[in-house]
Amino acid sequence: MAAEAALYNRAEGSSKSGEASTDSGSAVMNAAITGKAEAPDSIISRKVSVDSRVVLGATIFDMEYESCPPGSSVGPDEDLRVVVDGYVSHYNEIFRLKGTAAKSDVFNLITGTWATPAERCFLWMGGFRPSELIKMLMTQLDPLTEQQVMGIYSLQQSSQWAEEALSQLQRSLVGTIAGGPNIIDGVQQMAIAVGKLADLEGFVRQADHLRQQMLHQLGRILTVRQAARCFLVIGEYYGRLRALSSPWATRPRGYV
Repeated sequence: MAAEAALYNRAEGSSKSGEASTDSGSAVMNAAITGKAEAPDSIISRKVSVDSRVVLGATIFDMEYESCPPGSSVGPDEDLRVVVDGYVSHYNEIFRLKGTAAKSDVFNLITGTWATPAERCFLWMGGFRPSELIKMLMTQLDPLTEQQVMGIYSLQQSSQWAEEALSQLQRSLVGTIAGGPNIIDGVQQMAIAVGKLADLEGFVRQADHLRQQMLHQLGRILTVRQAARCFLVIGEYYGRLRALSSPWATRPRGYV
């Protein structure tokens, strides 16, 4: 019962934190609408703050969840649903902030200047690759019913197709900018290149939409307890990447 009480206290705190996060995101969006946009660094900092809170929240949730004895009940599913919905709201807020950041400086977002070195190695279009995350989650969510396995496999396949389509569009964009017809007028050439950047911003938004829809679809396929486990695994994964970055950054330079 102590573990349950602690878990629900965390859930209540997470809900309040989510409200504050939403207010923060609304402020950013209002600034963008009124034309008084914040500096890119400020927007990225907000994004990092929300992202860090998600990982920290997942870690705390993991500690509370794992502290329960095997076979014990963490609590009614409807209460656990509140916790899961809180994490979904956090991720929705991240995607909203990233959309604003992309309008300010898509290069900072797509190259992952806000991420640790290890995280940047696995970035795709400024975030995680949905199909790879699904592949990792499937090994951690047993037992799954046959219907769930089919649903997740279908989601993984559709994610892969969408990822490849976006990647091909990005490669085509790079080819257009780098290998287009020679234009004597440098100003005209620059104008064409800048115009193409709007396409890059659109690709990043589509990639984030794909990531967001993947999380929502998983929520529909999985039970509430499996969905909770899903967020624990995601938090642990990013925690390992961030932990790896520290010793890598401080390693002796002669180390191979």
